[in-house]
Amino acid sequence: MKSRKSGLRTVDVARGAGYSVQQVRILERDGVLPPVERTASGYRIYAEAHVQAAIAYRELAAGLGPVDAKQLMRTALNRPTAELLASLDAEHADLHAERRRLRLARKAAESITAEPLDDVRPSDVMSIGELAEALGVRASTLRHWEYEGLVAPDRTVGRRVRSYSPAAVRDARIAHQLRLAGYRIDALRTLIPQLSTTRDHDEVLKGLSARDSRLDERSRALLHGTAALVAMNLV
Repeated sequence: MKSRKSGLRTVDVARGAGYSVQQVRILERDGVLPPVERTASGYRIYAEAHVQAAIAYRELAAGLGPVDAKQLMRTALNRPTAELLASLDAEHADLHAERRRLRLARKAAESITAEPLDDVRPSDVMSIGELAEALGVRASTLRHWEYEGLVAPDRTVGRRVRSYSPAAVRDARIAHQLRLAGYRIDALRTLIPQLSTTRDHDEVLKGLSARDSRLDERSRALLHGTAALVAMNLV
């Protein structure tokens, strides 16, 4: 049996990975670390691979979130390398898709808020069905946005039939693009009225830039996590 002094202690792994002792034990329990040897008296014997695994999880969790990071670590430790590579490819693809949505949202915010709304004609008004089809959303989504104060259609015939003026259509288009970019409803309650009244989209662009920065951090963390997996000879 390997002596206690020849391996690392739990506290050594914790210090090396920037975790607490309890967190290391939780990672072991959750299958994020490789199997751990024990002495005859029950003490855990860790190795450098456990430190690297904890570091890999820490970085992956920063890039993907703890749930996906744990699943990726289990794949790395228990599944063929090809499956791990496919999972990493998928995560990078998801980040790329988020970047693309952010670029589209920025262009939409810039172009939509700059559109003139003068000389409105009756033919410019859209029904809820027409607008839903144009945006590719359900009519129930538009009704929800109205309830949340994001879009304000006009009402006719006893306030039962909704009609969307060009201004309301513009608000719906902005809401749609920003929702695709990941904006939550509570954030849009502040942004949409601001855009509608001032057409000053600096705050929206600032928020989108912050999301770009966050994506950079996530991409960097994913790369660092992958590097730790490489150090374990898992990739």
